[in-house]
Amino acid sequence: MTLRLDYPLTPESIVFDLGGYRGDFAAEIHKKYGCSVYIFEPVSEFFQHCADRFKGNEKIHCFNFGLSSQDGWLNIGLAENASSFQSPHISGKTERVEVRSVISCIEELGIDKIDLMKINIEGGEFEVLPALIDAQYIYKITNLQIQFHDFIEHAKEKRDRLRDQFKLTHQETWNYEFVWENWKLKGTTV
Repeated sequence: MTLRLDYPLTPESIVFDLGGYRGDFAAEIHKKYGCSVYIFEPVSEFFQHCADRFKGNEKIHCFNFGLSSQDGWLNIGLAENASSFQSPHISGKTERVEVRSVISCIEELGIDKIDLMKINIEGGEFEVLPALIDAQYIYKITNLQIQFHDFIEHAKEKRDRLRDQFKLTHQETWNYEFVWENWKLKGTTV
C-alpha cells in the first residue's frame, strides 16, 4: 500500500475516502500525515465499524452514505469487501442504502480543496467522476486515486472516456489498469 500512501500531505490536508469499508486506508493516511479524512461508507455494518474505530478522533469524519451523481436510495449487494450497486454482485443479502450528490456534499461541508480523493466504490465511480467533471469540481481535487471496476457493461470504454477527460485537467502519475491509478492536478507542485 506504500504507493497509495505516497503524497505530499500535511496535517492541514483534506482527504476524501469514498468507499471507506473498514477504515484501513483512512487510518494509514491519517497516521502518516495527520490529515483530516472524510469517510463515506453506505453499508451500515462497515460504517459502524469505522465510527467505532475512529471515535474520539476529531480529524476523521464518518458518514453513513455513499456519494454519487445525485441523491437517492439504492439496493446494494453485500459481499464483504466487494459490496456493489451493480448487478453481478447483487445476489443473496442486500441492504437499502443512501447516496448523496458528491457536489452537494462538498458544498455542504464547505470544502474548497480536496488534496486526495480515494475512490473505491464498486462501479459507482462511473457516476461520481462525470458529476465532478461536469460541475468543474474536478479542479478542486489535487489527486484522484481511483479503482475502476471492469464488471459493469462497457467499463473499458467508460474508463477510457473518463481518462481522456482527466488528461485535460490532471496528469497520470501511476497506473495499474483496473487495479489502482492516480491522477494529479496539472500545475500543482505538491
